[in-house]
Amino acid sequence: MLELTSPSNPRIKRVVKLRSRAFREETREMIVEGYRECRRALDNGYRPYAIYHCPELYLKNENEPALVEECAAAGAEVLLCSKIAFLKMAYKDRPDGLLMTGPHITRRLDDLDLPPHALVIVTEAIEKPGNLGTILRSADAAGASAVIVCDRTTDIHNPNVVRASTGTMFSVPVVEASTAEAISWLRAHGFRILAATPHAEKLHFEVDLTGNVAIAVGAEQYGLTAAWMDSADIRVRIPMLGLADSLNVSAATTILVYEAVRQRIAAGVAAVPEFVPWHGEGRHDH
Repeated sequence: MLELTSPSNPRIKRVVKLRSRAFREETREMIVEGYRECRRALDNGYRPYAIYHCPELYLKNENEPALVEECAAAGAEVLLCSKIAFLKMAYKDRPDGLLMTGPHITRRLDDLDLPPHALVIVTEAIEKPGNLGTILRSADAAGASAVIVCDRTTDIHNPNVVRASTGTMFSVPVVEASTAEAISWLRAHGFRILAATPHAEKLHFEVDLTGNVAIAVGAEQYGLTAAWMDSADIRVRIPMLGLADSLNVSAATTILVYEAVRQRIAAGVAAVPEFVPWHGEGRHDH
């Protein structure tokens, strides 16, 4: 196990450079920081190249050592860091002393294994990493089959996407594709495409969202392009009863996705999760 004590160490500087999209794409590497994010990555088969850890920053010092050992057993290099060195790398507001580096997630449309009544989210040119990460988190919670990121503006390997997704970007299949590729693939697999627009006549809960459905959402400022609007089989609007004429794209996506979940549970094509009482202990979500 290597020990890094100085923030000017070349290994520390290299991790900092991974905040840059250009360097991430050059090296095909990414950062995963935080116990919850690292745990979810490992649980979903992600294998890091290296694990940087700082016991002085551990929040509970209960599960962290086991996670470091698991990374080592999977072949990752283990690097012990001083507090000042770790803080140089960290991008979270409250670092908890765990940071992995590893390969990009690479998946193609043809790699997707779809169940019956597949629910897919399509994002087009989403600009803000926090919004894309939150959409991934909602996709995981709703049991979506995949998220297709089209004509990306935000790099899906941005550390802020990982953080906003709380690590669920490793549990939901994520694919990058062009709009033309995605529309062609969805048509070939029998999907109905839903687009939300304030100019639609029907409300989002007045249409059938069972079966193979792809919910398409667009850039925060401009919405979906004509390619998606023209390809949409279903156009809906979310009722706006106040002064605001639009919602944050991640909030709108969550509303649409959970209407699909509600309908699928009501139709008996999706299972209701088992109720698990919470006793306020036993979790390590940080």
